[in-house]
Parts: sequence; structure tokens; C-alpha cells
Amino acid sequence: MNEMPHILVVDDSLEIRNAVARYLEKNGMRVSKADGASEMDSQLAKGRFDLIVLDVMMPGEDGLSVCRRMTSEGSVPILMLTALGEEMDRIVGLEVGADDYLAKPFNPRELLARVKAILRRASRTELHGGKLTGRRVRFGHQTLDTDRRALVDDDGHEETLTTSEFKLLTVLLERPRLVLSRDQLLDLTAGKAQRLFDRTIDNQISRLRRKVEIDPMRPKLVTTVRGGGYCLSTDIQELE
Repeated sequence: MNEMPHILVVDDSLEIRNAVARYLEKNGMRVSKADGASEMDSQLAKGRFDLIVLDVMMPGEDGLSVCRRMTSEGSVPILMLTALGEEMDRIVGLEVGADDYLAKPFNPRELLARVKAILRRASRTELHGGKLTGRRVRFGHQTLDTDRRALVDDDGHEETLTTSEFKLLTVLLERPRLVLSRDQLLDLTAGKAQRLFDRTIDNQISRLRRKVEIDPMRPKLVTTVRGGGYCLSTDIQELE
């Protein structure tokens, strides 16, 4: 990423907002701050951001609700901050579309590493999205427009994909009918240095199925292989 990345830190704690902002700025990033969802929306209306660092526990609209709203629009990557030991918040956060999570209290160096990892993934997805970049790909009853990160089904219904959903789907589309283990999917979507907990890929697959399958409870396109992992169980057709 050639430009200085612009990060939006959303947390109702002034101390945490300022500490995170100072550390990221010290490490070559531009930072804006918001004390909650309302101020976040105002900041987003004013300009473009490369990543949002978002607290879960906030008065008013909480972080999980914000994350669900933001990722349904397929917008900015999100790193969620959760209370120490609140594993359910982390699981739900990933299920509603967060790209990663970090438990409080955290080491600033780990925060920086995770921010950089998300920015690298987003940059690779945008600039080096693999052999399907710039194409429309048909699989099953769906067509993926890789430029717009949009899925269009045979009825014309359109779904926008989040960064993590788009990356996962393109990994599967580039390897149709190949069984990929959870570790392989983690390596291909997040990189070898990025290790999340065991349910990460399962949660991401579940979210993706809700967008690509006719019946997510009985998947036909993205299938589970017992003892193996997951597979795109259909052929693809490149339209452009």
C-alpha cells in the first residue's frame, strides 16, 4: 500500500481511543477517532477509510450491530476489540463479518501486527486478486462480478460480499472440486502468520453459504467433506 493507510478508531473510552491513535500514528498511519456509532457514521460520510478498529461494548448501537450493518454493505475491513474472555463476542463478531478480533487488554505491537495483516489482505484482494481478477465467473445459479465484489443469482438478486467473504470465495473458485482443509483455507485467505481460533473458517463458510446457497442448511455449492475440509462442488465458467 503506497499511501498512508487511514484508520478509524471507534471506542467509547477516550483513553483507549487516544492510545491506539498515538501508536498507529507513530507507526506511519493516519488515524481518525469516534466515540461511538453516530460519530463513526459522521466520519465515514466525510471520507474514505482503509480499516475500522471497532469496540464491541459501546453505549447506544454496540459494535456487533455496527459490524453487521457495515459488512452487509460490503464496505471497510473491521478489526473488533472485545473484552478479555468474551469468546462469544469474538465468535459472533466473525460471524457477522469482522475480519479479525483482538481481546482487551492488548499489546500495542499485536494490534499493529493485526492491523497490518488486514491491510495486506485487503491490498492483495484489490490489486492482486488472483487469476479471476476483472472477470465475471458463473458457478451454479450464481455469477460473481469480481470488480464489484457482487453476487447475482439467476433471479437477478444481488448480494455484496465483505472483504473476507470475497477472498474466501475466490480461493474456492480458483480451485473448483478441490478439497481444501481448514488450515489450507486459513493460509490462503489470511496467511501463515495469521492464526485465529479453530472456528474461524467454519464461521466464514457459514456466512458465505447464506449468500451463495439456495438452502444454506443443505449446501450444494460449498460442501463439507468429512475429515477433509470444504470444497466448491461445481464447475465454473469464466464469462469475461
